[in-house]
Amino acid sequence: MATPAAWIEGARPRTLPAAVAPVLVGSGAAYYIGGFVGWKALLALLVSLALQVGVNYANDYSDGIRGTDADRVGPMRLVGSGAASPRAVKAAAFMAFAVASVCGLVLAVTTSLWLVAVGALALLAAWFYTGGSRPYGYRGLGEVSVFVFFGLVAVVGTVYVQAERVTWVGVAGGTAIGALACAILVANNLRDRPGYEAAGKQTLAVRLGDARTRVFYLFLVAAAFVVLLAIGALQTWWAGLGLLAVPFAVRAAGPVLGRVTGSGLIPTLRLTGVAELVYAVGLTAGLVLATT
Repeated sequence: MATPAAWIEGARPRTLPAAVAPVLVGSGAAYYIGGFVGWKALLALLVSLALQVGVNYANDYSDGIRGTDADRVGPMRLVGSGAASPRAVKAAAFMAFAVASVCGLVLAVTTSLWLVAVGALALLAAWFYTGGSRPYGYRGLGEVSVFVFFGLVAVVGTVYVQAERVTWVGVAGGTAIGALACAILVANNLRDRPGYEAAGKQTLAVRLGDARTRVFYLFLVAAAFVVLLAIGALQTWWAGLGLLAVPFAVRAAGPVLGRVTGSGLIPTLRLTGVAELVYAVGLTAGLVLATT
């Protein structure tokens, strides 16, 4: 039986900044237009965190029963290591999805019922990333899903449930956060590319190859800061506080530029997550300060 520490590690807490960041930016964008609602921001955060944990457990389950975790370099997987049964990990994923569903339903009922459809799509995307008979994550489409759901949908949705409108700042912030969230996934898949290729898991990193995956990672990180400059130029230069993330992004890019492989890319994965969170905190603080 897996220990509590193993379950916590299986939830992959280092990925949680990717769930916090979009809600921060969305709430900052709502505050910027005078539409911030604290309790809705909190519920949106719970939805995002629960979805992230659910995705992590679902991937652990699906990859584990397929045997694609055998040559992973990253953190321990519960099913792949034998620490927990596939049934238990699947149940944990569904419990996390249930928490996200309940919180999301409250937001939909108090905002607009069409948000139920958005939530349903998010849940389907979370499960079928590596689940089902034809998981889209095995066909190089994982980054698209991350950009859409942990970028655009998460940020714009957070703005909408509070202010009940879609704003340019929200869309721009969602684009930037989506790019950084994608960069985390690209770094992860670059690290595990040889093992995934051997297991037949055709992630985007496998399809692009080593060199082009590194270029793609750098493009995503750079794009996020270009968007930040655009927000600064067109809305408020207080958004420039997001540039506090630059040192972390530069350090994260070092191993990518240095053609480091395997476990040597773990710092890139960690620092990209830190960069996304600092970016979100800086941008959010800038949007709040711009209104004072």
